[in-house]
Amino acid sequence: MAVTVSTALIFFVITVVLVWAKRVSTLAAAAVWLSGFTAAATVVASPVHALLTALTTAGR
Repeated sequence: MAVTVSTALIFFVITVVLVWAKRVSTLAAAAVWLSGFTAAATVVASPVHALLTALTTAGR
């Protein structure tokens, strides 16, 4: 029996652990977590990608 875990869920768990261990800021963890939706190619991947693109190009 195969067990599958969503990439978005894995990214969420990793970011929670990193924030809990105070290794990254909450803002950086949010970026990593949102990237999980893009990497997993979920239904929200397109809007998340657009959001991340807008955030990264806003500072230029």
